[in-house]
This record gives sequence, structure tokens and C-alpha cells, in this order.
Amino acid sequence: MSSKPLISLVVPVFSEETVVTEFHRRAAAVLDELAARYDGEILFVDDGSRDRTLELLREIAARDARVRVISFSRNFGHQFAITAGLDHAWGDAAVVIDGDLQDPPEVVPEMVAAWEAGAKVVYGVREKRKGENPFKLVTAKLFYRLIRLIGDTDMPLDAGDFRLLDRKVVTALRSLREENRYIRGLVSWAGFPQTGVGYTRDRRYAGKTKFTLKKMVRFAVDGLLSFSDKPLKITSAVGFLITTVSFLMGLRIVINKIRFPGTLVSGWTSLILTVLFMGGIQLISLGILGLYLGRQYREVKRRPLYVVADAFGFAAGKGPLAEARPEGAGRAAGAERGEGNAKP
Repeated sequence: MSSKPLISLVVPVFSEETVVTEFHRRAAAVLDELAARYDGEILFVDDGSRDRTLELLREIAARDARVRVISFSRNFGHQFAITAGLDHAWGDAAVVIDGDLQDPPEVVPEMVAAWEAGAKVVYGVREKRKGENPFKLVTAKLFYRLIRLIGDTDMPLDAGDFRLLDRKVVTALRSLREENRYIRGLVSWAGFPQTGVGYTRDRRYAGKTKFTLKKMVRFAVDGLLSFSDKPLKITSAVGFLITTVSFLMGLRIVINKIRFPGTLVSGWTSLILTVLFMGGIQLISLGILGLYLGRQYREVKRRPLYVVADAFGFAAGKGPLAEARPEGAGRAAGAERGEGNAKP
């Protein structure tokens, strides 16, 4: 059994048949570069792919003993795929990296160096973003700054899920089983020392993005609502302001009626506009409240975060997912053998 520490690459993939083979080639080259000091593994999590991705992953795992694969029963989502990878990664450090090659595996050694210097979390900072349209660039910048402004957790700017996590951080994340998952926020909430590594985010190697506008909006809402109750406070403040203004306007009308008793009531247009405005504010407030209640409804059902349909590359005789570490894993995995994998 090797005494070297283990680096785990956690790679969520969804219908990436045109990319996955090239990703493995580059990721394997990085692990080879680190092989003098570290053992390595690549843990792919297939998030219900609808193409030949799983078939190709089987072929890759048959050729490379460092590769393990978890396959979901359906598409559960990117954040759940990351969760499954962290649940079953045995490394002294785990590197979360998407399988579309926008985040280059070649940055991993720099992250490892920062980890060796003492950081428990090393996140990638997107200094440049190739191949993305102006709308995506502007909205991404606004989102990161908005969530930092109203969030209750200090999150780094322009940093996605591409990051290295120390074993202690991974263990902490395994205990957080909330359904509305925003991994980068959970990492910051855990509170371990963090540092950033700048890099240039590449264009997609091939294929089309699976991160649609609808998914982007839902992801942004999850990030905002999971780590702040300020939207509720803002709606309460707006309601108090409108109530105060309405009281003052009503007081003015009563005073004018007393001073000028024969005056006809006028201003139907302004009255209708005020009613519509108030109705809109109420609906917005109820909608925000509904978002929070809906999240609570999903949480109390306590469903598993994901369902595994198949897995390969794990130790034999342990079912679809091995409780024990694979042969040759690093020293932290051996030290924590009694801990077992967190259940989904």
C-alpha cells in the first residue's frame, strides 16, 4: 500500500461524449506530473448523461486503474454530482473540476502547491473568460457582487466550483445534507482558510453548454436564498416605507377635507396607479416568502440527494459503492477508514 498522500479529482459530467476522453488524457498527465509526491485518482460522476458518456467512461476505467465512476439514475444536477463525488472521494485533498475543459487541469499543481503552503481551500479565480458572450460576462460579475453584498457568508469574487478542498473540508461538507445546494457557499460557510489561484477560463473544448439560462437563474436564486434572509428584510422595509408614506398621504387628505369641506375628490388616475403599485409589492413579497417556504417544504421531506444507478472502479465485493478505500489510496484514506463514506 502506498504511503504517499492521495489527490482526488472529482469530475461531474453530463452528456460530454465529445470531451471526456480528452479530459482524461489531460487530467492523467497532470496526475503523472504529481506522481513523484502523490498518488492520484479521477472520480467521474455521470449526472444521467443521454449520450455515450457512460460507455466511454467504462472504457477509460478499464484502461486506467486510477479512474472510478459513479452513474446517477437520472439527471439530478451539477451540485448534486459534486456532492456525490465528495462523498466518495478518498483523497487527502479533493479537486472539484468540471469535465468540459473550461477549467484547465493544468492549474491543479499550482493549487496543490498552495495547499502545501497551508491553505485548506484553494479556489480558482477567473481572471479571463474566453468564448463567453457579453451578457454572460456582465451577469456573472453582477451575481458574484450581489451575493457578496447581501449574503451572510463571505464568498470570494469571480470564483466558481473549481477548487481544491483539504480532507477536513470534505469531511465537513459531507455532514451538510441540505437539498438546496450551493457548494461554493457551503465551502465558505465552513470557515477554513482560503486562498485564490488566478487562471484563464478556456472555451469549451467541444459540444454545447448544458447550463441554460433557466438553470443559471435557478442556480443564482439558490445561491442568494441559501445564505441570506435579507430579501425578506428588504420586503419588510419596503412595506414599512410604503405604509408610512400611505399614512402621511391619508393624513394630508383628511386635513385638506377639513380645510376645504366642499372640495370634490379628484385624482382617480393616481389612485388606480397606487392600488396597482401596492398590489405588485404585495405579490412580490408573497413570492419571496413562497420561495423560502418552498425550500423548507423540500427539506422536510428528507429525500436522498441523489440515486446511484451504477458504479465501477471501486473495490470488489462491496456493492455498487465501496465503503473501504480502493487499493493504493493515500494515507488520509487509510487513517479515516473507520469513517466510511457519507450516505447520500
